[in-house]
Amino acid sequence: MSTAEPPMGTVKCLVWDLDNTLWEGVLLEDGEVRLREEVRRVIVELDRRGIIQSIASRNDHDHAWEWVERLGVAEFIVLPQIGWGAKSAAVKAIADRLRFAYDTVAFIDDTELERAEVAHHLPDVRIYSHDAVDGLLELPEFTPAVITEDSSQRRRMYQAAFVREAARTEFTGADEEFLRSAALEMAIRRATESDLARVAELTLRTSQMNATGVHYSDETLRGLVHDPGHEVLVVAMTDRFGPHGAIGLVLLEKLPALWHLKLLATSCRVVAFGAGTVLLNWLTDRAAAAGVDLVADFRRTDRNRMMEIAYRFAGFSRHEGAADLAPTETEGVERLGLRTERKPPPTTMTVHAVDLTGNHSTLAVWAPEDQPAPRPP
Repeated sequence: MSTAEPPMGTVKCLVWDLDNTLWEGVLLEDGEVRLREEVRRVIVELDRRGIIQSIASRNDHDHAWEWVERLGVAEFIVLPQIGWGAKSAAVKAIADRLRFAYDTVAFIDDTELERAEVAHHLPDVRIYSHDAVDGLLELPEFTPAVITEDSSQRRRMYQAAFVREAARTEFTGADEEFLRSAALEMAIRRATESDLARVAELTLRTSQMNATGVHYSDETLRGLVHDPGHEVLVVAMTDRFGPHGAIGLVLLEKLPALWHLKLLATSCRVVAFGAGTVLLNWLTDRAAAAGVDLVADFRRTDRNRMMEIAYRFAGFSRHEGAADLAPTETEGVERLGLRTERKPPPTTMTVHAVDLTGNHSTLAVWAPEDQPAPRPP
């Protein structure tokens, strides 16, 4: 286990110029343009790697976008900025809307003056000339260490998020009514070998809603997946707008008299949907049904205050002792305990979850039950 910050360096978003960069030709002068097959290959592969792609171009928007669509690459583009303003303003607008740090954004253009203008106003943005296009896929900054199922869906998740955000803005009812109208579904299932890269990525990418800030290595997770005394659970969400992808991770040790929640991490993208609260309530309900209490590890970081509030709001308080638990291996970790009781399912989403008291992987809808199991003496 490690509490180190995730390695920096990978580009999260590439912003394309159009004329003589993404396509060959100048649209307003030539009337039509051509997309080289090598550029198409780069676009498709960057999308598979989870790198978001956008456009910053000086062109008539409708005319240029018609050609982007005609060339068959419109589906790969998020938040295109096509108009007559400064390209630095366009790149800034894209980065800010995506909430990406500027040093994770790259800009590629054939014109030295445009590159210089962006570099002057946004010195942290990485700048590339158009003649670098053919070699982009070989550059380390465009080569993530791990490519997961969520990587290949990342662009679709952002596109769905913008549609969802617009729908929420236009909705005139209460927030709870909107959530019910969104047809939210949460799936909680046991991780498999094929999930390990995605699980490891979750421990790195979540910080505000990560209970300990501890990163679990692929090797450690592989051992826990095959340990009958542990549950490694992957949480995903979807709704009528599209996928949220993998949004949470639970690492649980099951002991005779209590369940030890070693790690709970959820994406900040789903805080507004109450995902963390739903997950904690489901764990509490399942523990109560099994007749055991919960003890959770928590380590304060400079970013996870929201997770501490979630634990306290759920009823967790400082837990003294717990003789069945091994001493914590990570400095600064405290243990919070909860006397569990049955919880009702949420009214804003449907939860499909694995049975933590069985060995099968079938998911069932979380529904209220009558009586808790007797607690061990």
